[in-house]
Amino acid sequence: MKNIAVMFSGGGTDFQALIDGQAAGKFDGKIVVAVTSNAAAFGIERAKNAGIDCYIFRKADYDSELSRDAEVRKVFEKYDVDLIVLAGYLGIISRPLLDKYAGKIVNIHPALLPKFGGRGMFGLNVHKAVIATGEKKSGATVHYVDGGTDTGEIILQRSLDVLPTDTPESLQQRILNDIEHPLLVEAVALLCSK
Repeated sequence: MKNIAVMFSGGGTDFQALIDGQAAGKFDGKIVVAVTSNAAAFGIERAKNAGIDCYIFRKADYDSELSRDAEVRKVFEKYDVDLIVLAGYLGIISRPLLDKYAGKIVNIHPALLPKFGGRGMFGLNVHKAVIATGEKKSGATVHYVDGGTDTGEIILQRSLDVLPTDTPESLQQRILNDIEHPLLVEAVALLCSK
């Protein structure tokens, strides 16, 4: 069984999908700790409700990402973490933390990478760009985290049709519910089986 850490910055719906997936026995792993970059994130409540220890590491409290990630690493070592899932985490992971957990950090991205990835491509920004460029398909991608932004090897990807009536908000909601949440649980199950 793998010890899983989840990192998030906002509402934590991907985190909740993992909590629910764990409760349903969909993967051979246990979420042992959560880390957030936002002291006001609703995901903190989700962690409390699930009995998962949650640590807050706000960027503003550290002089650099390196110093923050050094503290994050201590938490991961304390919980003997095998797999780190970025589930709506908006921070950039520093090189020392990437190197320590090479091949063990994954991210969920709300687009069909390599399209619509990179800096600034998160949340509604992604869906606005998809609609503005007239894409016929969109979806979500789970990928390994490397030194770039949304550039790591793709693990799983799934798509749906962009509807002529879609707004960025409706597209975001359909991708979250129909693709992103189940895809993330499926990817974690695959990684836990390795």
